[in-house]
Amino acid sequence: MKALLLNPPFLPRFSRFSRSPAVTRSGTIYYPIWHAYAAGLLEKEGHEVMLVDAPARGLGREDCYRAAADFRPDLAVVHTSTPSVYNDVEVAAELKERTGGAFTVLTGTHASALPEETLALDPRIDAVARREYDRTLVELLKGIDGGDVSGVAGLTLREGGSTRSNPDRTFMDDLDRLPFVSRVYKSHLRIEDYFYAHCRYPVVSIFTSRGCNARCTYCVYPQQAFGRRQRQRSPESIVAEFEYIEKELPQAREVLIDDDTFTADRRHTAEFSELMIRRGVRLPWTAECRPNLDYETMRLMKKAGCRLIVAGFESADDRVLRNVKKGITVEQMRRFVRDAKRAGIMVHACFMAGNMGETRETLEKSLAFAKEMRADTCQFFPLMVYPGTEAYEWADENGFLKTRDFRRWLTEEGLHDCVVSTPELSAEDLVGFCDHARKSYYLDPGYIAYKLRQGLRDRGELVKTLKSARTFARHLLRGSRKNAAR
Repeated sequence: MKALLLNPPFLPRFSRFSRSPAVTRSGTIYYPIWHAYAAGLLEKEGHEVMLVDAPARGLGREDCYRAAADFRPDLAVVHTSTPSVYNDVEVAAELKERTGGAFTVLTGTHASALPEETLALDPRIDAVARREYDRTLVELLKGIDGGDVSGVAGLTLREGGSTRSNPDRTFMDDLDRLPFVSRVYKSHLRIEDYFYAHCRYPVVSIFTSRGCNARCTYCVYPQQAFGRRQRQRSPESIVAEFEYIEKELPQAREVLIDDDTFTADRRHTAEFSELMIRRGVRLPWTAECRPNLDYETMRLMKKAGCRLIVAGFESADDRVLRNVKKGITVEQMRRFVRDAKRAGIMVHACFMAGNMGETRETLEKSLAFAKEMRADTCQFFPLMVYPGTEAYEWADENGFLKTRDFRRWLTEEGLHDCVVSTPELSAEDLVGFCDHARKSYYLDPGYIAYKLRQGLRDRGELVKTLKSARTFARHLLRGSRKNAAR
């Protein structure tokens, strides 16, 4: 059987597989990682797969339609996101026609949260594969081959004149059974097409776990993709993939472990780090973690090659942090930053503006804290609420959503916009603060001097900084452009 997995065209360099899909100011473009994992599992089951990433390759709709028509798939899978969903449905429906009637499925957190509403956008779409969809697609191809897909778990499908949602699929516990996603990249993609501003280029992005034990209200992956229970690959499996990357993708300069929280189990993190050291793996890596990690773990990670950690701080106000169920205090964050610097690991810090309880005073506290800690890089985004999250429900139930037109989640250029206005702060206030905060942080003479010294010491850091600066500087100086409905 033949399966086409498409990351469809939309805006140039649109990162649909990001937790917060958009065109980024830094030029970052994400791997189509969940399609790639599904492609690997389908190939492992003996199916023929075509994986097409239109935004990364600069492909238009007609390019994709021609490739699909030539391939003649039995199954066509199109990934969706909230701001691009109308576009994605149009592409998927046309694929159905151009492929001669391939069973056409939508995936992604938006379609998972609103499967019936998404299917209602076009009657030609056959189904939505909800949440963690790798095994759903495997079972679906078997059903297509046998002429009966009605019982596939995790599927919302058309039945007569209505839709029906089958029971959720149980999450996969043995993640070591998944093929290395880097092997799929080597077969189907060019790693040079992908760029993450906080990582050395070229970078290979992998996941070593699925699910997250934290309860944060805004994060869409745990709530609409992989659940709130972390499942991890074994340290042996992770290190083996690093070794594969070193051998088979020698142009890679770094690995990004993009898990929601790689370091949740500190014993697992230590075992992985110790194995990296024993095996002599030299490839640098970056990992996502919560800003309460201890010094000893970070010190061991540094010895194992960790260059940078990405942490979501969100706010420097304890009340706001409690409101979003962050489970971390500002004092823990301060200790985390001090310990990261002691360990010699750089920090990429993430802040959000507009969460429950946010005021002008709490926003200024966050900016002051960001400047105080002097992270290597720092991002400020207005609150982006996605269907299926507690944050979306909070905004919707309180009348804070300005619109339910999902096109408005982005500006005309594809940058993050904001559709949440509270009595304390309007959406325009939040976007304006983020523009101001970025300028204040990155144009600070002390920060500029730090990056110059860093670039002179380390050519890899210089290359990374210059590559992101080419697009970031333009957005930094101009700020965000508000959009009109398209």
